[in-house]
Amino acid sequence: MSNTNPIGLFDSGIGGTSIWKEIHQLLPNENTIYLADSKNAPYGKKNKQEIIDLCCKNVDFLLAQNCKMIVVACNTATTNAIKELREKYQVPFIGIEPAIKPAANQSETQTIGILATKGTLHSELFHKRIESFTNVKIFEQIGYGLVELIEEGKIDSEEMMNLLKIYLRPMIKGNIDYLVLGCTHYPYLIPKIKQILPPHIKIIDSGEAVAKQTKAVLEKLDLLNKENKKGNATFYTNSDASVLKKILGFSENVFEKDF
Repeated sequence: MSNTNPIGLFDSGIGGTSIWKEIHQLLPNENTIYLADSKNAPYGKKNKQEIIDLCCKNVDFLLAQNCKMIVVACNTATTNAIKELREKYQVPFIGIEPAIKPAANQSETQTIGILATKGTLHSELFHKRIESFTNVKIFEQIGYGLVELIEEGKIDSEEMMNLLKIYLRPMIKGNIDYLVLGCTHYPYLIPKIKQILPPHIKIIDSGEAVAKQTKAVLEKLDLLNKENKKGNATFYTNSDASVLKKILGFSENVFEKDF
């Protein structure tokens, strides 16, 4: 495996680009290939075996592009399939989980909120993670409809704002001081969320931590790209590429491809 080979990332759509941006910022020399499985979004509505099968399909595609590492840039895919992926494939995997630990450790009210998909909140891995935080009250909220609206390019819609108010107001009344975003689509909603939350409530997502973990694993395996030039970034979607281009802010190297 050459250290100039690309890092592969996939998500059930465009949300994982929030993770790609963090990795690209920290590791600008790395070549990357991003796969948006928007045709099957959201994964959070699917059962565990369906999620595993979709993840394997995505990994097969990325490995065919000679990726040296796979970042599962999706909370639902990680919590439901990361164990099976690591057992099946030899390539190193980086997973994503809601940043419960820093929120719980830093909370002064001992009350935090988690906004995530059904697939994440109902997963066995998620429940194992929260078992250790018995001293913290956790408000869990499924973000019904949010991923679909983001995939449709309706971040700024009235429907989006109404849903966010419904989901967040009970947490505010419950005295949370941290909101954990448990879906890689949700960082794109932070400007909207900030319009609803009081300023003392802090928002946490996993992007920066995932980027640091990606770098650490590449260093450990001696797979960091040492070429002193900006890496190439390629994006594939099996749906209309216009929303992906809009969320990225550019259109070069963004392709529609059936997979």
